[in-house]
Amino acid sequence: MNQGLPSSAADGLPPGSGEGLWQACVDQLAQELPEQQFNTWIKPLVANVAEDFSKVVILVGNRFKLDWIRAQYANRIAGLLQQMHGQSIQVELAITPKETPVRIKPVSFSQELESLPESFVGLEEGIPSGPRTRLNTALTFDTLVEGTANRMARAAAMHVATMPGQLYNPLFIYGGVGLGKTHLMHAVGNKLLSERPEAKVLYIHAEQFVSDVVKAYQRKTFDEFKERYHSLDLLLIDDVQFFANKERTQEEFFNAFEALLAKKSHIIMTSDTYPKGLTDIHERLVSRFDAGLTVAIEPPELEMRVAILISKSRAEGSEMPEEVAFFVAKNVRSNVRELEGALRKILAYSRFNQKEISIQLARDALRDLLSIQNRQISVENIQKTVADYYKIKVADMYSKKRPASIARPRQIAMYLAKELTQKSLPEIGELFGGRDHTTVLHAVRKITAERQQMADLNQQLHVLEQTLKG
Repeated sequence: MNQGLPSSAADGLPPGSGEGLWQACVDQLAQELPEQQFNTWIKPLVANVAEDFSKVVILVGNRFKLDWIRAQYANRIAGLLQQMHGQSIQVELAITPKETPVRIKPVSFSQELESLPESFVGLEEGIPSGPRTRLNTALTFDTLVEGTANRMARAAAMHVATMPGQLYNPLFIYGGVGLGKTHLMHAVGNKLLSERPEAKVLYIHAEQFVSDVVKAYQRKTFDEFKERYHSLDLLLIDDVQFFANKERTQEEFFNAFEALLAKKSHIIMTSDTYPKGLTDIHERLVSRFDAGLTVAIEPPELEMRVAILISKSRAEGSEMPEEVAFFVAKNVRSNVRELEGALRKILAYSRFNQKEISIQLARDALRDLLSIQNRQISVENIQKTVADYYKIKVADMYSKKRPASIARPRQIAMYLAKELTQKSLPEIGELFGGRDHTTVLHAVRKITAERQQMADLNQQLHVLEQTLKG
């Protein structure tokens, strides 16, 4: 059998090889699936292809993922492999063998202490003690609107709330800002406490954990720190990407992580990216993050946005007509937080003017927001903006020239076109001189990966995005 090939393998594999066949299948799925679905379910897969192409064994992280992939993607994968090979191929799913646990080596703490913001050093509030959970009791499963975007994460979270310490430990939830990750964690904590009031539950932001480590170091109170964190039944920790470059904090979190798992306590974490996308966090800690179940929360689809608006409007004592909810949902697409902000503006405008909620009232209340939304970002504008920024000619964007001084900005423009427009990969490729969609896909993946690793590139992209969005 050929060696297992991760879906992130480089392009350029021979098409007649097992690796080339699997990569072609993965590339096609990358075009068909939303990015976060692809990153969560398809990208981590490893495939072993028989030398005679009679069978493909796909290795999956755990039983939950295996069942989900079998139900949701196995038929499509088998169909693509057969279509690309031209003959029937047997597809099997199997669980990846587990690695032997390895502990993180202790490191110096001085640089980490110096790197902390002043606001985190010497806070008067000590390590949380007693029954304090820091849970928001209003954030429950009942107040969370369910839809395709969060259904998988909600199902896993509900399972943890009713059977903590068993499957899906740790549960790692990732997604962009304002999509409901924090709500879901609070819902788990509140559900568990409603059934087991004696349970020790703590919700905490990663920056507060960093602060607690620093204070324990300064005051030499690590025994109290460990007693607090290692004795929990459920630890809910938000935005673990903030552990980046904080070596001692990572060591202490690793110790707490191991202690909690050993006593069958449960850990739920959130992040803005999937575990392997985290930067400046120890590899062994990342492997622990990815050892349970990793699920994404995606931007809400139209129907879910409509349901959220109607539900939250009722919670505020107002009734939003469905046609108004559809109007708002079509114009506010990024996340739940922006939807809530738009709803507050509409309700305030309605009460101030003593008018019933209508499409015209919503249009008036959201005038500034809609004017921004209606500024269409075109691929042509992206090409011009990027060309100006990197001091090359616009014509270079669709020329056949390949020096790095031109190829790099061209890849960045392709990445921004995919991120900021509704164009498909083939459409973008056509606008860049008739290039194949696989060229665009390669550029998007390359810049996405490098953005997470290179601060300078991330800053450049941020400037370009703000310029394009006005």
